[in-house]
Amino acid sequence: MPADVIATPLPDCPDIEQAFAVSWPVRLGDTDGDDRLRLDAVARYLQDIGFDHLDAVADGDLHQAWIVRRTVIDVYEPIMFGDRVQLRRWADALSNRWCDMRIQLKGERGGHIEAAAFLIHIDPVAGRPARMSDAFMAPMLASTTEHRLRWRAALTELDDPEVEATSFPLRVTDVDRLGHVNNAVYWEAVEEALAAHPDRHQLPYRAIVEHVGPVMAGDKVVLRTSLRPGGLRVQLDVDGVARALGSVDRLPAR
Repeated sequence: MPADVIATPLPDCPDIEQAFAVSWPVRLGDTDGDDRLRLDAVARYLQDIGFDHLDAVADGDLHQAWIVRRTVIDVYEPIMFGDRVQLRRWADALSNRWCDMRIQLKGERGGHIEAAAFLIHIDPVAGRPARMSDAFMAPMLASTTEHRLRWRAALTELDDPEVEATSFPLRVTDVDRLGHVNNAVYWEAVEEALAAHPDRHQLPYRAIVEHVGPVMAGDKVVLRTSLRPGGLRVQLDVDGVARALGSVDRLPAR
């Protein structure tokens, strides 16, 4: 992975008190057998605060269609079942059709996760990237310094001939209103790989999912896993073609 594509650690908010903030309890369906908030639940949390944030900004109702290009989740301390999690969300960089949003999750009992999402604004009719309105961009422009954000991939397709390959069946509930498999489902695949190799996500760790093509209802998905020192790589294929790339690696202590 190119070291300069994703900052380590993820950049802090210039003024955390000005970030959009919400909180809610961590419920049973969000956690695993060890009471840990799962990565797919974190991905849903990022979606939920994103839509709550749209309700709080100018022209939010005109910007309801987004595609997630990449999600980064840095887990420093797990957030646990029964805890109340405080989420803060702010823009880190943007262009006029996409943005990189930062989200901080902190549990009242010490859990700590930092996340980033590269989001592309979509015209829901044309199905292609669309310019964000001036009113919508105004608060992001005022609080950021990078206004010519460009996409740079952090992951490459697997080239390891010794990968583990398993079927990853889709369900009707995995498909969202845009007809795509929801972003959180890809993180379920990462959780499947980690469950098979529990030694590969010792704290602190960074998990990444990058999307290289859509997965649609009815697709026959294969989950491919490659073990690396201190981590693993995953890839979701449809008909032998990569549709999503993922990784889990150790992080230096924050």
